[in-house]
Amino acid sequence: MKTSFYILLGFVFLLLTSCQKEEETIIQDNTQSFAKTSPIAGLLARTSQNPTSIDNIVDNSSCFSVVLPVTVIVNSQEIVVTNQADYQTVQNAINEFSNDDDIVNFIYPITIQFQNFQTLVVQTPDQLDDVLDDCDDDDGFDEIDCISLVYPIVINVYDSNNQIADTVTITSNSMFFNFLANLSSNTFVAISYPISAVNSNGQTITINSNLQLEDFIEDSIDDCDDNSGGGSNPDFSDVLTSGTWYISYFQEDDDIETDDYAGYNFTFASNGTSIAVKNATTINGTWEQYLDSGHNKLELEFNGNVFDEIEEDWRIIEFSTTVIKLKHVSGGDGSIDYLTFTKN
Repeated sequence: MKTSFYILLGFVFLLLTSCQKEEETIIQDNTQSFAKTSPIAGLLARTSQNPTSIDNIVDNSSCFSVVLPVTVIVNSQEIVVTNQADYQTVQNAINEFSNDDDIVNFIYPITIQFQNFQTLVVQTPDQLDDVLDDCDDDDGFDEIDCISLVYPIVINVYDSNNQIADTVTITSNSMFFNFLANLSSNTFVAISYPISAVNSNGQTITINSNLQLEDFIEDSIDDCDDNSGGGSNPDFSDVLTSGTWYISYFQEDDDIETDDYAGYNFTFASNGTSIAVKNATTINGTWEQYLDSGHNKLELEFNGNVFDEIEEDWRIIEFSTTVIKLKHVSGGDGSIDYLTFTKN
């Protein structure tokens, strides 16, 4: 994995150098490169996607959004939804009485738009049900839509299988989302910094590295979605202590080591104890949630040395009822680890 990153940055350097050199230069700095499965790729996809959760009050799905204007009927009341402010009118109609069905019915046809910006004209309720059946399970993490990236953004691409280097200029959200969605497992990319972004206060800022970009997006999650279950949500302990969890992603420095913990199921008790079980093996541990410099953190400890690498004070980036995303930045060399728990 590390060799692939080194090769990528070498090609990136060659692409950005005006003069041609006969011998290949390898820059041994993989901090600016990432792959499709990297956490930063997921953050960028959610920042660039078509917003699909903002209208859940009318379509009850984060798989797609309904293109406005649209006419709906709620408890015999016809409402024309022309902008986002009208979603509250729909909510008010649902809340008006306690003895009605509260079902939002569309006047067809309607046009829906998916996360990748593709659209579909839906003619009947049955057709809409078919679309809903085909949607993937919702992981509870919505779009991050109160910030925006400033285009164009130049991205250097390296295909490690075919040893092909290329440069792509991204000019829109739809182009960026689909670029990330279509990355293959053997492709590594590096953003050509600096880039600009607009924060939730409408200010334009300059970003010079992957670390700054990650921090910018992560710090914006709570601003963008009050219901996203961000790290400051006081109900985190209720989520953690409910059900059984497994490690679905673990990256230490630049190595993905998820398989090291395959088969272990974790439970966390409200008294601060935890248990990891795999077949006939049971490992006891403890957990603690606390605030540190404004960040909500989760500290994990386990008996023995099986889980030495995850015994850290993890920053809680965000969580849903089924997924918990954690991040640790070393106070020594600044290296970054990522840990994700998913509910069984």
